Amino acid sequence: MIRIDDLTKVYDAKTGPVLDRVSLTIGEGDIHGIIGRSGAGKSTLVRCLNGLVQPTSGKIVVSGLEISRLSGASLRTARRDIAMIFQHFSLLSSRTAAGNIALPLEIAGVPKDEIRRRIPVLLDVVGLSQKADAYPSELSGGQKQRVGIARALALDPKVLLSDEATSALDPETTEQILALLKDINRRLGLTIVLITHEMDVVRQIASHVTVLEGGKCIETGPTFDVFAFPKSFVARSFLSSIVAHDLPPQVQQRLLPSPGAESDPVLRIVFTGEAAHDPVIATLVEQFRIRPNILHGRIDYIDDRPLGILTLIAEGGAPVIDRVLAYLSSLGLYGEVIGHAVRPAAAGARRSAS
Repeated sequence: MIRIDDLTKVYDAKTGPVLDRVSLTIGEGDIHGIIGRSGAGKSTLVRCLNGLVQPTSGKIVVSGLEISRLSGASLRTARRDIAMIFQHFSLLSSRTAAGNIALPLEIAGVPKDEIRRRIPVLLDVVGLSQKADAYPSELSGGQKQRVGIARALALDPKVLLSDEATSALDPETTEQILALLKDINRRLGLTIVLITHEMDVVRQIASHVTVLEGGKCIETGPTFDVFAFPKSFVARSFLSSIVAHDLPPQVQQRLLPSPGAESDPVLRIVFTGEAAHDPVIATLVEQFRIRPNILHGRIDYIDDRPLGILTLIAEGGAPVIDRVLAYLSSLGLYGEVIGHAVRPAAAGARRSAS
């Protein structure tokens, strides 16, 4: 549905590119999350997608049309297939919910009878059938965003761009809006591009995710794969509140890079699929005689698939660690030794000596 090739945007030559040779493919019907810190280039990217910002170089193709080459009437026509919802709703206070939804239809020249027929359908899609005559001042934040979504759907777009659409909402309302977007994606086959700085938003509904940093595409792929095996420090830092890839600094400081006479291997196990429910730790104790000292762990669901990360000190496991890793691999799990922990008695002796 969307192909981006070597996209670059420079506002000021002195400060350098806001987007730096970004290449990305978004499949039809995907919910694709684009995540990054403030200044990473997320909002500029989404505005290039609908032609609000003209790229300095590169190519953007949406539904077969090269958006980056269009202008004037041809660009306005192409934008009918690319709708957008915003963080602060952007509703007209002088219009009711029905009036706000009608606006893009009026601008497009849709006959009044057709507009009157479509508005109740759109209100029903977003669960606001009883709020047609309510003004924005009479609506909650979540209801305002639902009106914004209905307005975005008015012209039957192929792509829906969401620019931090849940950032101004409380957690409960955020979950409701995300559930609505997921339902719309499933029912209408709509391609959705989510711009966000919240990894939990991506976890809940995105099928794919792209990580931006400093205007560059750092990492991209299916959401589950990026969550399970992040390749970049930026992705790992975003995931820290959701997936336990990294140990707390206090624990990290205790690790040694190589084994010693008074140390044990520190093992990280990534649980995926059905093996996430297997009694792996019990097997480590019974079969390999390891005394597991659990440091950090969590199980979550990404794209409806279980993902768990568990980090433990495999006390007494140094002689059999290769067999342990082979056993984990046989289950379809990923295991790695991320360091070595000094045994408490040896650590105490070292501190006394110093």
